[in-house]
Amino acid sequence: MLQTTPLDIVIHGGLVFDGTGAAGRRADVGVRAGQVATVAPNLPRDGARLIDAAGCWVTPGFLDIHTHYDAEIMAAPALGESIRHGVTTVCLGSCSISMVNADPEDCADLFTRVEALPREGVLRLLRRTKTWNSAAGYRAWLDRQPLGPNVCALVGHSDLRAAVMGLERAADRAPPSPAELDRMERLLGEALDSGFLGLSVMTTRLEKMDGDRVWSRPLPSSHAGWGEFARLFGVLRDRDAVMQGAPNAVTKINLFAFLWQAAGLGRARPLRTTMITAMDLKAHPTMHVGTRLIGFVANRLLRGDFRWQVLSVPFVLYCDGLEMGVFEEFSAGEALRDIRDADARYARPADPGFRRRFRREMRGVLSRGLWHRDLSDAFVVSCADASLVGRSFAAIGRSRGQDAVDAFFDLVGEHREALRWRTCLGNHRPRVMHTLLRSPQVQIGFTDSGAHVRSLAAYNYALRMLRYVCDAAAAGRPFMSVGQAVRRLTGELADWYRLDAGYLRPGDRADIAVVDPAGLDWRLDTVAEAPMEGFGMDRLVNRNDDAMRATIVNGRVAWTRADGFAPTLGRVQGFGRFLSPGTADAGAARSPVLDVAVRPA
Repeated sequence: MLQTTPLDIVIHGGLVFDGTGAAGRRADVGVRAGQVATVAPNLPRDGARLIDAAGCWVTPGFLDIHTHYDAEIMAAPALGESIRHGVTTVCLGSCSISMVNADPEDCADLFTRVEALPREGVLRLLRRTKTWNSAAGYRAWLDRQPLGPNVCALVGHSDLRAAVMGLERAADRAPPSPAELDRMERLLGEALDSGFLGLSVMTTRLEKMDGDRVWSRPLPSSHAGWGEFARLFGVLRDRDAVMQGAPNAVTKINLFAFLWQAAGLGRARPLRTTMITAMDLKAHPTMHVGTRLIGFVANRLLRGDFRWQVLSVPFVLYCDGLEMGVFEEFSAGEALRDIRDADARYARPADPGFRRRFRREMRGVLSRGLWHRDLSDAFVVSCADASLVGRSFAAIGRSRGQDAVDAFFDLVGEHREALRWRTCLGNHRPRVMHTLLRSPQVQIGFTDSGAHVRSLAAYNYALRMLRYVCDAAAAGRPFMSVGQAVRRLTGELADWYRLDAGYLRPGDRADIAVVDPAGLDWRLDTVAEAPMEGFGMDRLVNRNDDAMRATIVNGRVAWTRADGFAPTLGRVQGFGRFLSPGTADAGAARSPVLDVAVRPA
């Protein structure tokens, strides 16, 4: 009599969404040897680990396409804050910064100020860990790590420049020599040969470097000319690889140069391009219309393959004292941020002339990037003076007979980093977010996971998107079905990046999220602070575990609400692995992108 090999795991009683955009169906999911073995009702459970999914949605694991886990993965490869929110694949190397080719000190100077992590801790980690200076070496190192989620990677243009030109020359307007440009092309090709997705670049000059040699200089990628970009983009186009970029955040003019590079019109193929970011900014209330229009022009008229990245959560920024990166959008704020000594930096706003300049430039319109510069929308979160908590700087100023800027500077001068405050930069209008989230011109991502750890908490971005869908349906204004939302977070991204991920069908990788829709409520907005392993500091986290039942990576249970993290997660291999592009199903033929017309869940 034929014997059937027992299943390793049975997820029973859930509503299964397979990542194709189809509606959910009631079924069990059987996992065997790291793959989805079967999806069918009433699977045999003998010998299998059971996961009760009654009342839950069973989906492919989510893909986080824009992280800065490059440092944290060296200290804590489990990347548990993503795992506990159903993320099973993360992308490293965003925004021109990777830890591939440059030496440890250069990597630390590129990374730490931009991503707001302590330089000393990151440099110690790099000196202890980084034994490679090539893409092949980095890939080999990742292959040996006890990864939590799967990992894919971009190589950073700033990393390439620093490795080839030296950090100080790379962070200057001097162009690379022909030989140096040839070497950058070779290193990029070697990264693609090693399974990297492509190249990330950065043209905004607001992102500044750390360290004694290049303190406060913009990232090397922002110093490159378009001849250099065109050479590297040619390599990507020839190999059908990905370019991730960012236009100048203030002038935004060079976006048109990016569009021309991305266009397929008159070329053998377009450059697969993903840019940051489409957002509903308070500073630019109509920007979301422009970004979607630009995407339409790029894809329909210029025959490109262009996507904006969108953050699927309200963009709430937490700040300690003067630690606010977007001050650099105008010259007075930039001058303040460029003062390295803390005592001198906090003393600078005591100068009445500086305050007048700061106040005048805050009112400027043409220099506005991300920040709305409205101190009535900036609230004290914690302070030694409890009477200030919950109040805006504008309200505090009125009560003291002061301008809001004077009230702000007086308070930070008194309390420094002990004054914690927050402001919402955007993504504050649900109806606009619905429009962005269903737009075919955007990808769901841009979480910055692993960076800005005192400022941002977007680890539950996927659950927040599902909440938008649920809330709209409950209000009688559905804009997307649950199946379509799951596809946007999983299969659609896997297809575009060509990764073996994002689906939940027999034969697919068993990377699975078990979501409890009863937890998709206001609690997803809450944040807490928790220690960040390996860095000796606290970070903002989401601890909304009522929205998740379990996360499975490569057929192994990584986290459950009942038991927490698996004891072996981050300690032994067998969960996540390095994913190279081109190994995914030819999903475009089998799983076309569905129209996102309104269809009730």
